[in-house]
Amino acid sequence: MKRLFYFVLLLVGVSTIHSCKDLLDEDGNPLLDVNNNTGLNGPRALYREITDSDTLATYYYNGLQLSKVITDSASVTDIAWSGDKVSKIDFKGFLDLDGDGDLDKDSIVFTQLFTYGNTGRLESISENRSFFKRTVTPPAPPSPQTLYKKTKTLYKLTYSAATAKLDSIIMKNGPDASGTPFAYTDYSKTKYEYLGDNISKVTRHYGPMSGGVFGPAVTKFAYDYSNYDAKLSPFTLIPTAYKISRLLSTDINDVESWILSPNSPKRFSITDLTPPVPVPTVFSTDYNYDPQTYMTKGFGVNYIYKPL
Repeated sequence: MKRLFYFVLLLVGVSTIHSCKDLLDEDGNPLLDVNNNTGLNGPRALYREITDSDTLATYYYNGLQLSKVITDSASVTDIAWSGDKVSKIDFKGFLDLDGDGDLDKDSIVFTQLFTYGNTGRLESISENRSFFKRTVTPPAPPSPQTLYKKTKTLYKLTYSAATAKLDSIIMKNGPDASGTPFAYTDYSKTKYEYLGDNISKVTRHYGPMSGGVFGPAVTKFAYDYSNYDAKLSPFTLIPTAYKISRLLSTDINDVESWILSPNSPKRFSITDLTPPVPVPTVFSTDYNYDPQTYMTKGFGVNYIYKPL
C-alpha cells in the first residue's frame, strides 16, 4: 500500500546526521550539536528537524512566537498571531497528498483562519485551498503552474468535559467552483484517546455527505501509540494551533498525532480498518536525549534546538 511506503521512508528508512560540526542558526547563534549531546541551558526553541540526507523543517521566530516554517526548501508556512494565539496560517508549496513518499509536483496554496471560544480553546478552523498544476507535453518545457481546483474546508474541534483534552475533530469539505452554489461533499471524523496526558489512539473515518447528512464511512484508519518515554518532546516548544494545522495539511499526517503529546512514543502502529480482519503495521524506535531531557533523535529524525 503506497501510504505505508511513505511511513517507512520518512520514519524508518533514515539514519542519524553524519556531521560532527556545531551548527548555527540564522542569527549565528550556536545550536545543539546532534552528536556530542552537550545540550542547551536556559530557554530554547525548536529550530530544525533533519535526517542524514535532508532538512525536513526549519522554524523561525519573531521574538518568542513562531512566525515561519520552511519545509523541503520550497514550501513556506507563515504564522500570524493575535495576542498570544495563532490567528492565521498561510501555506504555499508542495505536499505529498497521495502518500507515495514523494512530494506532488503540483503546488498548493491554503489559508487557515483560527477561531477560539470564550475559554480560549481553539474551536474551529476554516480553510480555503487552491490547487495548481503544470501541463507537460514533451519535448516542450512544462507550462507555468495554473489553477485547476479550489476547495473549502471547515474543521470543528470538541473537547472532553471531564479532562478538557481534545476529543474529536469533524471535517467538512467541498469544491469551490465559480458559478456553482457551494455545498460540502465529503467529511471525516477524528477521535482522540489518551493514556494520561499522552495520545494513545487516533481513529479517522472518511465518507461522503449530501444535503448536510453524513453518509457511511468508506475509509477508516487507526493509529495506536505506546511505550511513551517520560522526557520532553521537541513539539512541546511549538504552538498547538500549528501542530493541528500540520496534522490537517494532508490525510496521511494523522500518523504524526503523537506530536500533540508532551512525551514521545517508542512504538506506534497503523491499521487500515476496512478489511474484514485488520492487520496493524508496527514501527518502533529508541530515543536520544540531551542533558535537559529534551528528545534529540527518534525514528531517524534529529531535532535541533536554538537558545532563546
